[in-house]
Amino acid sequence: MSTNWTHPLERQTVGRAFISYLVPSVLGMLVIAFNFIIDGIMVGHKLGSTAMAGIGIASPVYTLFVAMSLWIGMGGAALYSNHMGRKENKKAKEVFTKSIILILLITMAIGYTAYMFKDKLVYALGANADTFSSASDYMNVMLLFGFVFTIENALSVFVRNDGNPNTSMYAQITFAAANIVINYITLYVLEWGVSGVALGTIVSAALALLVLFSHFFKKTNNLTFTRFTWSSKLLGMIALIGFPSFLAELGMSVFSVSHNISMERIGGTNGVASFTVLNYIHGVVLLAFLGLASAAQPLISYYHGAQRMERIQETMRIAVKTAFISGVVLLLVVQVGAPYFVQIFGNFSSTVTDSAVYGLRIFTIAYVFMGVNFVMSTYFQSIGNAKMAIWITAAREMIIMIALLIILPSFMGGTGVWLSVPLSEMFVLITIAIYNRKRSRMEENSLLQTH
Repeated sequence: MSTNWTHPLERQTVGRAFISYLVPSVLGMLVIAFNFIIDGIMVGHKLGSTAMAGIGIASPVYTLFVAMSLWIGMGGAALYSNHMGRKENKKAKEVFTKSIILILLITMAIGYTAYMFKDKLVYALGANADTFSSASDYMNVMLLFGFVFTIENALSVFVRNDGNPNTSMYAQITFAAANIVINYITLYVLEWGVSGVALGTIVSAALALLVLFSHFFKKTNNLTFTRFTWSSKLLGMIALIGFPSFLAELGMSVFSVSHNISMERIGGTNGVASFTVLNYIHGVVLLAFLGLASAAQPLISYYHGAQRMERIQETMRIAVKTAFISGVVLLLVVQVGAPYFVQIFGNFSSTVTDSAVYGLRIFTIAYVFMGVNFVMSTYFQSIGNAKMAIWITAAREMIIMIALLIILPSFMGGTGVWLSVPLSEMFVLITIAIYNRKRSRMEENSLLQTH
């Protein structure tokens, strides 16, 4: 690394720095989302709604691997940026090295252990006689080779935090483009079915990994593997800071499994298929919000390490406003376009189509609150307040959501299932507002006491 090099976050205004991360971050995520949409269209048209439901049932395995990569990856990257902000480059390199090695070891161990119990796992995730075969085919490939995209996913976060969000975006574009091409070949030319879809994900992730490796040849690169000794304290810090990211992804598994089970009880395979269509569309929005929060994370982590509080506050003002406006726009777009979005995925029965359209229009109310919750969770995570970040994530995707999912359908049917997430997001945002108000009062009181 050049001795004259200074971090871009020290040279740019907050607004310009945020845009420099926001544009590639959101664009990269939207490309990935577009890829998921194309996946859904291909599977829906070629294999039908039962195969879509099977993939939806097995998708929590994919989500679990992403969760593990983000647990260590985001925790390590946030700590890495903190050290870079303090000019502690050697410690930053040690954090990077330990994080990548940990992710590889942990995800391989989980994948191969779960593979031994895969049939029981498929049924536990909500499969029935119709969907077992598709869910099992998808899961087999993911469990054996999932470590490839966990390394790619984690390295992408580190490259972005090392001041190179554009290379992370190029890797995401490579993944998406390759996945579309490979899935077309495996589905329509080779006719490998669901296994081909899963294989396409792995091969595409490997190609994206090659793009990320180009960062190591840049003069501005600070990501180098270095010798280190295992430190339980450092591992604990990485695990604690990254745990909200793990919970966020694991929460998507909980979201998928709990909604699949609820819809299977209420509407059978058609109910699961309608939720799977909604989940494809919801995945696009989630990735857009994740891109927004990911744009703020390197800034907040670096400024926190450099003790630049005024820059953190300005970053948060911009990020929260962007998240809220985006949520309102998304709500309006989906309310108008719901029937058209559902039809894209295939010619389903009127039962599946009507249920998906109805569910989308209720479910998307959540977007008004969801983006702000994402940003606030990322803020607390980046400044080391893991307790509040964990509460936000666990409450919105597990505790409150599951409670509502248990209570509401008993007297509201399917409507109760669709309402559980919007109400959960709203309640969590209220708790954040209460917490921030109490924290502001405590800070004011402490200032008065010092004077």
